[in-house]
Amino acid sequence: MSLESAKWSHVLHDLGHTCFYFAGECDRPRDQSHVVAEAHFQDPTVRKTTRDLFEHDTLRSAETTETIHKLRVHLKRELYAFIEKFGIQLLKVENALSLPMNVPLGLALTEVITETNIPTIAHHHDFHWERDRYGVNAAEDFLQAAFPPAIPSICHVVINSYAAAELARRTGMGAMLIPNVMDFDHFPEETASPKQDVRNALRIGPDELFLLQPTRIVPRKCIERSIEFTKWLQRPACLVISHSSGDEGNEYVKYLTRLSEAMDVRLIYGSEVFDYVGGIREDGRRVYSLAEAYLCSDLVTYPSRVEGFGNAFLEAIYYRRPLVISGYEIFRRDIEPKGFRVIDMGGFVTEQTLTQARTLLDDPGLVAEITEHNYELARRHYSLHVLRNRIAALLQHRFPEL
Repeated sequence: MSLESAKWSHVLHDLGHTCFYFAGECDRPRDQSHVVAEAHFQDPTVRKTTRDLFEHDTLRSAETTETIHKLRVHLKRELYAFIEKFGIQLLKVENALSLPMNVPLGLALTEVITETNIPTIAHHHDFHWERDRYGVNAAEDFLQAAFPPAIPSICHVVINSYAAAELARRTGMGAMLIPNVMDFDHFPEETASPKQDVRNALRIGPDELFLLQPTRIVPRKCIERSIEFTKWLQRPACLVISHSSGDEGNEYVKYLTRLSEAMDVRLIYGSEVFDYVGGIREDGRRVYSLAEAYLCSDLVTYPSRVEGFGNAFLEAIYYRRPLVISGYEIFRRDIEPKGFRVIDMGGFVTEQTLTQARTLLDDPGLVAEITEHNYELARRHYSLHVLRNRIAALLQHRFPEL
């Protein structure tokens, strides 16, 4: 979400607005930021309340409720201080009113917005009803109140048409659709590091294909299909996963490790080698950028079962890489009809999928033709100028006084 907020900030700045940031962790200028530890979903007390609400049963203890309300009061006080310190005229809430990863923050925001009637854009990437982990909970009252809240001063923004339809069906609230974007008006720079340096860091042999899985390690990414694809491709190849598991535990990592060993597939966990921005870490280790991961790969695998939009799809198109994709619902609804050319895995790896992949890997000219076609389509539909036009229309229509 921080990547998308940076794109919005860039566009809002171009439209003449100044952006300030309220967060639990922040890499933006200090004189424009208000950092509160408890606003981070990884804060220890916040994490405990989340476990109590979503990892046990439907019974919530009085102690948990009391802790949540103490945090809510604290965060509410900090939000008021943030608004006063910077003279905030419009709030843009990035997923904090969508997923209940920090319930006290969602409640605090809801109360502040209600009490001040401050114009607010609630930017929703995914909702709690889209995640199995929130299905059984002890927080139904909180979910109804704040995820998302029904407040007249809020303009809800979603990133796909399915989310807009479900929000309306479940809550009666309308939403504006603004897809995720990338800067397709400016071509990506070539990797700063020689490809061989990246391959050496991953210990990929000279005759091995570098297949990139550019996602976190969570079950909905269906990485087991990428392992099967790598095995049945029948080419010397290794599968590199660029990200870690994040906040969703290590059981899926263990499963993928066992599966890859059973199928004799070389699986590389690349989170220690790649970061969004490359450079030298404090311990002196060299890390490479996510851009370098894409630019050094031969093919991208993206077999997700569920995606809110699919940033990895856009990134693969941006860095002109052939793409094997599962055809998740949002891709089928919103993206595929625009004419993108990908290798469609469907619900499982078929021989047709493998044949198409081998054909591409053996024909650099065809790869160049397909990836250029996809890039031009994305520049038309998912570039920053699209975001600029949508934000300008939103502000003019909903908040003309700003």
